[in-house]
Amino acid sequence: MDSPSTTSPFGQADLCRPFLSALPISGATIAVMAASGARVTLCSTDSVAARLDELQFELGEGPQWSAASTGTAVMIPDAASDAHDEWPVFGAALALLDVGAVFSIPIKMGAVILGVVTLYSTRPRELTPVQEDTALAIASAIAGAAAQEALRLAGDEAPVDEASGSPASRREVHQATGIILVQLNTTATVAYSRLQAYAFAQGRTVQAVAHDVVAGVITFEDTAL
Repeated sequence: MDSPSTTSPFGQADLCRPFLSALPISGATIAVMAASGARVTLCSTDSVAARLDELQFELGEGPQWSAASTGTAVMIPDAASDAHDEWPVFGAALALLDVGAVFSIPIKMGAVILGVVTLYSTRPRELTPVQEDTALAIASAIAGAAAQEALRLAGDEAPVDEASGSPASRREVHQATGIILVQLNTTATVAYSRLQAYAFAQGRTVQAVAHDVVAGVITFEDTAL
């Protein structure tokens, strides 16, 4: 993306921490991207993870970008050789870091790709199928919180119960949440998280998307939004 990255220095560590607890990795970093070009780094567990995130943003290449564009996990079990094949510039820069393996996992809500968590190990290693499934499950579990934090850091939206926006717009957000709840047969919490995720990914405010949901312009029914 060509817009500046907004960074929360070592940010919301709670979003990164589950990956460290559940997987044989050394560090993690989470970045979310919007269609508008906004990019927000939510957390990095350490300076190496932070630099790994910065490098990919600065160079415009790397597994983070591939995972974000395809919606599939990208695994680099041996950074010394595998990274050079697809991303030569990134691979050369990666050689200067204490990184042996890199794994980029998309953060998704339905078909909306919110961003990517990039994990690294100081030595070459592979993730087993079970470990990869665990990483995907954690990424899915934090998606709602990631969307909310990204909106806050990007300054796009305040929480609904804050005194921002007109009463009518806040009412539409609640109405839209109820509509999505019915369309997806889910809970209010999940429905609102999906609304937030869609808004951030499209570079719009929650109120604007809620208005379109209430008007029937956007529907979450029979789609993977």
